[in-house]
Amino acid sequence: MSRLKKRINTFFTSLRVGWFLAIRQVKRSSAATTGLIIFVMMLTFLNLVVVRGVLVGLIQGSTDVFKSAYAGDVLISTLPKKDFIENSPSVIQIVKDLPWTDAVSARVLDGGKLEANYKTRLRLTDDPNSASGQVSGVNPVEEEAVTKLSTKVVEGNYLTASDVDSILVGSNLLKKYVTAEAPGLTLLTNVKVGDKVRLTIGTVQKEVTIKGVVRSRSGILDQRIVMLDSTLRSLTGRTDFNVGEIAVKLKPGVDPTFVKNILLASKVGEVATVQTADEAIPSFLIDIKNTFGILGNVVGSIGLVVASITIFIVIFVNAITRRKYIGILKGIGIHATAVEFAYVLQSVFYAGVGIALGLLVLYGFLVPYIEVNPVKFPFSDGILVAELSNTLIRAALLMIATLIAGYIPARIVVKQNTLDAILGRK
Repeated sequence: MSRLKKRINTFFTSLRVGWFLAIRQVKRSSAATTGLIIFVMMLTFLNLVVVRGVLVGLIQGSTDVFKSAYAGDVLISTLPKKDFIENSPSVIQIVKDLPWTDAVSARVLDGGKLEANYKTRLRLTDDPNSASGQVSGVNPVEEEAVTKLSTKVVEGNYLTASDVDSILVGSNLLKKYVTAEAPGLTLLTNVKVGDKVRLTIGTVQKEVTIKGVVRSRSGILDQRIVMLDSTLRSLTGRTDFNVGEIAVKLKPGVDPTFVKNILLASKVGEVATVQTADEAIPSFLIDIKNTFGILGNVVGSIGLVVASITIFIVIFVNAITRRKYIGILKGIGIHATAVEFAYVLQSVFYAGVGIALGLLVLYGFLVPYIEVNPVKFPFSDGILVAELSNTLIRAALLMIATLIAGYIPARIVVKQNTLDAILGRK
């Protein structure tokens, strides 16, 4: 028992001495060298977090727009092999009566084609200036309450209740917004806001005016032709008031899954597909997001290895150049554990200050700046995804790697024979 107590006392004494030696070494180190090492650790930490955050943020931007500008919090759509939601007025009323509902937008859907040169096209063999997309008939006020669609109108103006002959065109139907080309893909060219085009739905045709262009960087929305629901019903002869989808915006703090289960319990699931916005996200976006997350982790792991090697070299060189000093410390009775602990503390100091500065840069500048100024990509507005939990995990990984990288070289040097170290013999 006394032997165990003696070992414990020796250990804690070594820790106190090591702490003293570590502080002394850091204070006597070159400020430029210390600053450079801390800067490298900060960049390594940012590399661990930011690279993955940017890659995941590319897709996160798309999913955020999908939910905010299209799906809402809960999306009710048609059952497989159905063209509309049966008994839609009753379903809409059930949703509106829920105390957790903030706003509802019911959309009439159909397929359509726009033609811009229908007046000047002389022969049927001439190339048509046309584009096909899904026509979405909406109530402008209700749609605005759910998705704030007006904020996605990049040219022209949003629809009003009197715009019976006007449409909004998704940017993916216009050549000026789409640079890619594909076999069979036709887009409207030389078309601007205010131009008249011919809308064809089935066998019915109507001349309409382009009032605005919608660009949300959400493939579904940017491929649509938006018009008044009353106009679309009139064109298609629909008098049953059934719709193709219902987007529901919930009050703040309400769990979409809870509301979904309430709707299913109300038998809405018998006539429609009920999904939360997260469930409605296209699977390919989720797959890409997961893949980018893996790529970010791989790149971050490489940075972690580089940081470990950097710390290893710094501590090893520091210990090698101070072999004589270490030998003298051991010779006067300083325990080897105290010396090892001193160098480990140095590593912790470098990593700790670097991580702290990295967190300050990350959450004090990068995240809020990119949130306000997202990176513009053709398919999304890229944001920086940096969840605090994942960030702290990466900080812990960097700290552990630094501890190991600091301990190994100190252990190698300290194990050397005391007399050889004092005399400088190899």
